[in-house]
Amino acid sequence: MGIIMCLIYCYCRDRCFAEGKTSRLDAGSEMGSTDILEKETTESLSNGTNSNVEAAKRLAKRLYHLDRFKRSDVAKHLGKNNEFSKLVAEEYLKFFDFTGMTLDQSLRCFLKAFSLVGETQERERVLMHFSNRYFSCNPDTITSKDGVHCLTCAMMLLNTDLHGHNIGKKMTCQEFITNLQGVNEGGDFSKDLLKALYNSIKNEKLEWAVDDEEKKKSPSEGTDEKANGTHPKTISRIGSTTNPFLDIPHDPNAAVYKSGFLARKIHADMDGKKTPRGKRGWKTFYAVLKGTVLYLQKDEYKPEKSLSDEDLKNAVSVHHALASKATDYEKKPNVFKLKTADWRVLLFQTQSPEEMQGWINKINCVAAVFSAPPFPAAIGSQKKFSRPLLPATTTKLSQEEQLKSHESKLKQITTELAEHRSYPPDKKVKAKDVDEYKLKDHYLDFEKTRYEIYVSILKEGGKELLTTDGNEPVGLKKSHSSPSLNPDASPVTAKVKRNVSERKDHRPETPGIKQKVT
Repeated sequence: MGIIMCLIYCYCRDRCFAEGKTSRLDAGSEMGSTDILEKETTESLSNGTNSNVEAAKRLAKRLYHLDRFKRSDVAKHLGKNNEFSKLVAEEYLKFFDFTGMTLDQSLRCFLKAFSLVGETQERERVLMHFSNRYFSCNPDTITSKDGVHCLTCAMMLLNTDLHGHNIGKKMTCQEFITNLQGVNEGGDFSKDLLKALYNSIKNEKLEWAVDDEEKKKSPSEGTDEKANGTHPKTISRIGSTTNPFLDIPHDPNAAVYKSGFLARKIHADMDGKKTPRGKRGWKTFYAVLKGTVLYLQKDEYKPEKSLSDEDLKNAVSVHHALASKATDYEKKPNVFKLKTADWRVLLFQTQSPEEMQGWINKINCVAAVFSAPPFPAAIGSQKKFSRPLLPATTTKLSQEEQLKSHESKLKQITTELAEHRSYPPDKKVKAKDVDEYKLKDHYLDFEKTRYEIYVSILKEGGKELLTTDGNEPVGLKKSHSSPSLNPDASPVTAKVKRNVSERKDHRPETPGIKQKVT
């Protein structure tokens, strides 16, 4: 089941708010600047007058009527963690009257008004404002604002599970109900309500508005914007595009850390499920590690060339991922495996041991430096083990803070693994319980290894290592706990020239010609 942790946002909300930093509103779009309004508002807030309320009303009215604003501009003015942004959001939501409407109808209506883009925490705040407004219009429908917000986030994640491009079993209505047990102020939501919401999302997926000019662009294009004036953003996204929380942002301005030809074999789909036999064949791509995304293209990388739909479909996010030498795969030489945040497993073959180690180093460096802290796992009455949700957004922490975060997580997981192994299942328990125990043990062991490598990488330099070309093992110490901790690579730094003949020489190495892959 793709998103058993569907309650994550309800429980991490306070933490999201606490982590946010008060900042001034971003400059307006090309169609309308808010510099003067922002300056006026900042002064009003410091003077303690009410003029900021009037300024918020004016901006909210312009945002609602798209007066010199685009749909993609709206969310960034509603989701900031400062008092003025909260005022603007409250005034903006007053243009919506949800009285007498069901929660799913209201959410659909709300999402059609603008593009829900921006950082995860910003979008979550926007949905919180929506939840407050819905509760205000329908105070007797659901027990509390938190209850409304919990259901809103659950619907967003259910939407991804049912309509995303995920491979595997879709969440059933009963599973949806089970995951929401005991979280409505300590009680349960009405089963009839949950069934109605489930069927609504199942029968018609949630969609949100897109600017007219964006509809005409290719998926690789988007409107670049500045988040807090420093990090370039785009509304183009990699993934299902059915849930803005989990989609992977495609940043055309991201740095390129490594590129070259790779042969790829999909070994396991999401949640570690074995890939069907007909889809396991080797394919050769020109790989580009750009930002936190590994793009797999059919043609050699050209910066000026737009990515095709197929390129975006093949792209793999390396956030919270771990690359290691595939010591358990002996059919081909120089193969490393990549385990992603959603537990997909891909095998990649390189042309030499040095190239293999180089790819392992770069991927793990990117993951260690840029992976945002994970959200906590779902809280509920179910005993079934569920992994925490790993956000695809880039961390906002400094390198020093990132290291402390990884060290804290490593300490927590090490303790949890020790406690888990101190209470093995009794021989008389059901096979299902034994499987649950093994699944959690495997998860904790893998996470321990992953964070050990992340911590070691950051201690060795982190971001500085991304600019080096060496293929010497980075952040790896000999240990029996992971194949990636025992590389065979020698510290050779010679560069390999890329050309067409090399590409042709590489293709025959695919098992489709020399051997049958099982």
